[in-house]
Amino acid sequence: MATWIYVGKDRNGKTLKGEIAAGNKDEAVALLRKQNINASSLDKKASSFVLPGMAPGVSEKDVVIYTRQFSTMIDAGLPLVQCLEILGGQTENQSLAKVINAVRMDVEAGSTYADALRKHPKAFDGLYVNMIAAGEAGGILDIIQQRLAAHMEKSIALKKQIKGALVYPAAIVSIAVAVITVLMVWVIPVFAQMFVEFGGTLPGPTQFVMDASDFFVSYIWHMGATAFGIKKGLSWVYNKTVTGRREMDRFMLKIPVVGDVIRKAAVAKFTRTMGTLIQSGVPILECMQIVASTAGNKIVEEAILTARVAISEGQNMAEPLEATKVFPKMVTQMISVGEATGAIDTMLSKVADFYDQEVDDAVGALTALMEPALMVFLGVTVGFIVIAMYLPIFTMANSV
Repeated sequence: MATWIYVGKDRNGKTLKGEIAAGNKDEAVALLRKQNINASSLDKKASSFVLPGMAPGVSEKDVVIYTRQFSTMIDAGLPLVQCLEILGGQTENQSLAKVINAVRMDVEAGSTYADALRKHPKAFDGLYVNMIAAGEAGGILDIIQQRLAAHMEKSIALKKQIKGALVYPAAIVSIAVAVITVLMVWVIPVFAQMFVEFGGTLPGPTQFVMDASDFFVSYIWHMGATAFGIKKGLSWVYNKTVTGRREMDRFMLKIPVVGDVIRKAAVAKFTRTMGTLIQSGVPILECMQIVASTAGNKIVEEAILTARVAISEGQNMAEPLEATKVFPKMVTQMISVGEATGAIDTMLSKVADFYDQEVDDAVGALTALMEPALMVFLGVTVGFIVIAMYLPIFTMANSV
């Protein structure tokens, strides 16, 4: 699939310029004609150099925009293939455009829309595909697309909220590391040389700081390499081994304050996704499988799969979820009420709204706790270094 740059005119004679993804020039011309564009110029776009592993992907935001547009077109009565043609030609993200055109060709060849999407898991996950399949089966594809878009928008908002709360603490930590490194590597050695020339016995804090500076200067590259190695090692253990990921996720849940935020975010994601799937008509066992795969935490994932086994044996949803000790009692009680009243999807949505607010409050509390702690740490550390460096100067002044 290549990208073609075109210049042409529409039915009204208006000059149009843009890009379109197509397998060859003839296919690009055919796609433009279907959009009522008569191309006067059509050139293949030169491939830009991209480093390995850095190819542009498809973000959640891109998929949300695509889903909203697709839903509007379907609701307006446009045929499925025509919707895909239009979106494939006007989507700015070329990676997504290629996926859409590949999906269109599969649909034209007789595949269902869901099965065509299933071939592109990096762009459309299991939740998306299964909801589309349910929408196709029920003849409510436009409604399902709207629910999908709303669900993804709330998921993006939750992630952005958590990431945004961590920006300030991360900035403070980075500044602290930079300031301490500059002091230790460049500033302290200047003072150390001066103190050596004066001679005499240095105060304990001054000697400690000078020894620390010598260590920094001698081993700074070793420290950097060690930190990088530890980061890579932990990343490998987390991403490549099931046991490592399980233990890491268990540890994250046990961290004071932070663990509470992670647990509440996982509960909010579980209830929102589960409610959306059930509302869309996806079978409950399939819902549990999809939700487990998108949990984002191995402990939560295993708890959901354990509950799924119990449900497959005839139990209701609330009891096995409560038995895992992962989900708060309030959540399982609300689910139990929903099962008893036959409105479990509505109840799950209410629980999700509640825990979205809980996450908001928990993130705010975490930020309020971290900000002064980090400022105190930075102030005490820099203050100790400054005082330690001035102690010998005060001693020499008293001697004079």
